[in-house]
Amino acid sequence: MVHKVVFWTGFGLAVRAWQLGLEMRPFFNRGSLWGYPLYGGLGASFGYWLLGVDQRQQTILQARKQQLLEKRARRAEREGLEKVQES
Repeated sequence: MVHKVVFWTGFGLAVRAWQLGLEMRPFFNRGSLWGYPLYGGLGASFGYWLLGVDQRQQTILQARKQQLLEKRARRAEREGLEKVQES
């Protein structure tokens, strides 16, 4: 799960490097070094938020899957009883 945070941190750093490349500014200028931790931190926070979203969605999906399996079992039991009563 940490891989999402690491990926988005790297993405934030890549965005900063891309921004400086588009502006044709040096990548490691003393005055612009503050941007790397900022962009990396923003990317990491987005990755952490996305991790929480993924966990909540997985919880909802597991609960829904359990409900559907229980419903399917009840229907199979009910249909089995109906077939026994018909014969």
